[in-house]
Amino acid sequence: MSNIELSGSQSYVTEKPTRLLNSPADSFLVQFWGVRGLIPTPASNANRYGGNTTCVEMHVAGKHLIFDGGTGLRILGKSWQQIQQPLEAYLFFSNSQSNRIQGFPFFAPAFIAKNCFHIYGIAASNGASIKQCLYDQMLQPHFPYPLQVMQSDLQFYNMIPGNEVKLDDVTITTALINQTQRSVGYRVTWQEYSVAYATDLHSSADEVEQERILQIIQGVDLLIANATYIPPTSRNHDSADLQWQTAVNLAHSAGVQRLVISHYHPDDEDDFLDKVQVDLQSAFPNGLLACEGLVLPVGK
Repeated sequence: MSNIELSGSQSYVTEKPTRLLNSPADSFLVQFWGVRGLIPTPASNANRYGGNTTCVEMHVAGKHLIFDGGTGLRILGKSWQQIQQPLEAYLFFSNSQSNRIQGFPFFAPAFIAKNCFHIYGIAASNGASIKQCLYDQMLQPHFPYPLQVMQSDLQFYNMIPGNEVKLDDVTITTALINQTQRSVGYRVTWQEYSVAYATDLHSSADEVEQERILQIIQGVDLLIANATYIPPTSRNHDSADLQWQTAVNLAHSAGVQRLVISHYHPDDEDDFLDKVQVDLQSAFPNGLLACEGLVLPVGK
């Protein structure tokens, strides 16, 4: 059985979203709003774990940090609809692929004038900035309204992997963990607590990538990682049974305290993921598979 303690507010996001906005300023909480990779998976056999593409919220020291903007970002935005005061949050994109950014046009708080969002990302493989990538997907014929329709204060930052972002006493460390996908991994540190978000791990990482990954996950309280998967054209569960082993091996090597696997393949049904969770906890007792709405406290 896992040693991870779940927050009492855990719920399925599709049924009853839980807001972290009113959490104490001296807390560190992580919530999962989207757990799929590649493409949303609205299916009856994907209800327990969820079908929205990746989006993770961290509420740390009174600040709201969002990692990736898949379709889970829309649900996160809906959970903020009843909040009256202006919102300020920080969005960190791991890359500019569609499953990481496709929820941004549907992020309702971005259309409210008094809100402010700081948006971070590195240049895509074609050299486009994160601003350009978000802008392009909102052009006709892809979307009916351009990015300029968003009335909130959108502040864009072009990151260089390896640099740090300081938000008062919260430090976000970055590293390029997948050169092919141009994907960034993040480490969030506050006081003596740390969480790593590294959801583009792959089994064929070279020595340089391995070193970068280990630097941001070393000794973290919580590692959020992906179950690496093979291309959808050759997908079958027999070949995918141990795809989570890459994250487990890295977690053991880096002395990670807790491991959460997310970013599932669209073909991973609930029953299959239940079996994966049993196998994962045999290999890493403090391991867990994320479901939408899962809330995890860090440290205290």
